[in-house]
Amino acid sequence: MKIAFVAQPWSFARPIIGCDSLGIWTYQVARRLNNSTQVLYYGLKDNNYPSVYQESGIEYHGISSNFDKYLKIFRILDRWQITSPQRPFFASRLYGLGYIYQVAKSLQKEQCDLIHIHNFSQFAPIIKAFNPHSKIVLHMHCEWLNQLNWEMINRRLQYIDLVISCSDYLTEKSSKRFSHLDNRFQTVYNGVDTTLFTNNYSQNQTQDYSSKKNKNILFVGRISPEKGIHILVDAFKQVVKQHPNTTLTIAGPKAIVCPEFLVRLDDNPKVQNLIRFYQKSQDYFEYIQSQIEPEIADKNQFTGPLNQLELVDYYRQADLVINPSLSEAFGMSLVEAMAMEIAVIGAKAGGMPNVIEEGKVGLLAESADTESLVQAILQLLQNEDTCKAMGKAGRQRVLKLFCWDRVTENLLDIYQNLLQHG
Repeated sequence: MKIAFVAQPWSFARPIIGCDSLGIWTYQVARRLNNSTQVLYYGLKDNNYPSVYQESGIEYHGISSNFDKYLKIFRILDRWQITSPQRPFFASRLYGLGYIYQVAKSLQKEQCDLIHIHNFSQFAPIIKAFNPHSKIVLHMHCEWLNQLNWEMINRRLQYIDLVISCSDYLTEKSSKRFSHLDNRFQTVYNGVDTTLFTNNYSQNQTQDYSSKKNKNILFVGRISPEKGIHILVDAFKQVVKQHPNTTLTIAGPKAIVCPEFLVRLDDNPKVQNLIRFYQKSQDYFEYIQSQIEPEIADKNQFTGPLNQLELVDYYRQADLVINPSLSEAFGMSLVEAMAMEIAVIGAKAGGMPNVIEEGKVGLLAESADTESLVQAILQLLQNEDTCKAMGKAGRQRVLKLFCWDRVTENLLDIYQNLLQHG
C-alpha cells in the first residue's frame, strides 16, 4: 500500500519538531504505518530541508508556491464581508491553488493507492483530476464540512471516497447533513504519545509536585476568543476567593483565528457573539490581561508557546486541566491531561463530551457559563480523592481509545476496507 498525506497549505513538510498539531498527527500515524506501507508527506518546503528527503521511513516532499502569495489579496473580500460567510475565500478553489496543483502533479508520478487530505475539500477535485485511480480521503479536524455552503461541499464530496473526522460529534453532523452519502463518514480519534505524556518522573527530576500545597489549574491551547479563556479568567476570580492558594497557568501562543474561519461561519449564538472581541481596539490577549485583578495578578501565568517536552512539565505541575472552549472539534489538551492522570473539566461543546466520560474521568460545564465552570472547579478542588480516581480512569481511557497505536490500527482498518470494497 502506498499512501500520501497532504498537509494544509501553510504547514511545512518536516518531522515532528516544529510541527503544528496536524503535522504531529501525521508524523505519529505515518511512522507507525511505514512498517506495512510506503508513506509520502506533502507540505510547504522548509528551507532548512531538501525538497525531497526521507526520515523515520517517511518520504517528505516540500512544495514551493510563490503564486499563492499573490492570491492572498483576495482575503480582503472576507475582511470587508463582500463574500458570503458560507463561501469565504479560504474555501474557494483559488485558495492554495498553486500549492495543490504542484502536489497533484507530483502525486501523478507516484501512483498512490490512497491520498489523505487534511481539512481542505477544494483540493480533492484537483488531486482526483491528476490521480483518477487513487482513493481520496478527506480528514476533518474542524467544522467546515458542516458550515460551508451545502451545494459547494456536496459537489466536492463526489470526488472524495471517504471522510474521516476526529470526533463522533463531527462525524454524526456530517452524516446527517449529507445523508445521501452517510456511508462515507467515519471517525478516527486524535492520539497522544502515552510514553511522553505520563506522570512518571525522570531520574533527574527531584521535585514531587503531588506534595505541593498550592493547587494549579492549567489551560493548554491557543489564546484566541473561541477557546473561552475570558470565561476561565472570570471563573478563576471566584475560585481564588475560596481557594487562595490556587494558581492559573495559561500555556500556549497568542494565535487568534480569523473570524471568517470560525466565528462568522458558526450558527451557534454563543460563538457568533465572540465577534465582539474582533471589534475592540485592544487585542484579545490584552483584553484577558485587563480582566485580571491586580491583587491576584501573581496567581496568573502566561507561558507563551511551548514544545511538547516543555508542555509535559507544566502538566506535571497541574492538579486540574480545563478546556472552556466554545468551539472544539476534539479537545486535545483533555486527552493529554488524561494520559498524565489529571482530572479534567471540559465544556459541553463540540467533541469534548465524546472525550470526557463525565463523572469518571472529569466533569463537563455548560458552554460559555462562568458559574457552571466555577462550580465544576470547586467540586474537584474540594475532592482530592475524586481527582486522583478520575486521573487513573482517564489514563485507562486514553490507553483504550486515544493512544497512537490504537488510532493507527483503526485508520489502517479503514484504509484496507476502502481499498478492498471501495
